[in-house]
Amino acid sequence: MKIGIVGLGLIGGCLGVDLKAAGHQIYGVARRIETCQQALDRDIVHCADVQLTSLADCDAVFICTPIATIVPTVMVLSKILKSTAVVTDVGSVKAAIVEPATRYWPLFVGGHPMSGKSEAGLEAAEAGLFQGNSYVITPIEQPLPPTNSEAIARVEQLATQLGSQIYRCSPTDHDRAVAWISHLPVMVSSGLIHSASSEPDGTVRKLAEKFASSGFRDTSRVGGGNPELGLMMAQYNRNEVLRSLKQYRQSIDHTIQALEAEDWQAIAKQLNETKIARARYVEPAVEPTTEQDAKQNYVAPSSITGS
Repeated sequence: MKIGIVGLGLIGGCLGVDLKAAGHQIYGVARRIETCQQALDRDIVHCADVQLTSLADCDAVFICTPIATIVPTVMVLSKILKSTAVVTDVGSVKAAIVEPATRYWPLFVGGHPMSGKSEAGLEAAEAGLFQGNSYVITPIEQPLPPTNSEAIARVEQLATQLGSQIYRCSPTDHDRAVAWISHLPVMVSSGLIHSASSEPDGTVRKLAEKFASSGFRDTSRVGGGNPELGLMMAQYNRNEVLRSLKQYRQSIDHTIQALEAEDWQAIAKQLNETKIARARYVEPAVEPTTEQDAKQNYVAPSSITGS
């Protein structure tokens, strides 16, 4: 299969590495000619260019650009690609993307590989980043015609070749879930760093900077990441980020109240509950071993809404 990758950063580069290893012909597009050359030098792609027209013959195209440029990229590609080409994206927000993108290209499939690392850019690309991790497909049913089933199958086939665990849900349910486990942590982590940096006593602040170790490093990592990415999460998933932040604020308020009342039993109860609950989020999931297993991970929108 001829596969185009628009945006040769970390995710685009990792897609190129794995899909090329799977036997596909990889065509990369980047903003800078230097990035194109780097991708060629590292044998991540077969061809690389700064022009989207180089993807005219591709059978599938992954858009790995910032969230704000996904739909505009689909609009340009709609004038270039052959009618049978499938287009998908890797953005962490789906409701703001899938419907407008589908209006430009009926064979658009919303996608979100839940993979990453602390390093960014093509230089951090490596094999196996998606292995064993969730890959979320977000088809739509209305008000547009339903997402094309053959297009979904093609994207899921490629995700399976990446070694990912495939899930399906609606764009809205995706955004609500991802707000909790990705977007809220960025905002909370950023607030932690900002608060620590706002310590008015210069001596104490310097000591905190020197003392910071694994605990602070773990909880502050996502807040110290790419500012552009964090801003786009907030802009394009605004309602769900606000909703999760407000609920998180209630939890903080309860903790403050317990501390002020010296209610150690309440604090102990919460810490015990969160110790148990954490495993549900971070324990490795069992990978589906067959196509049927993968299909069973489909989550009907009605089963999530309101839960």
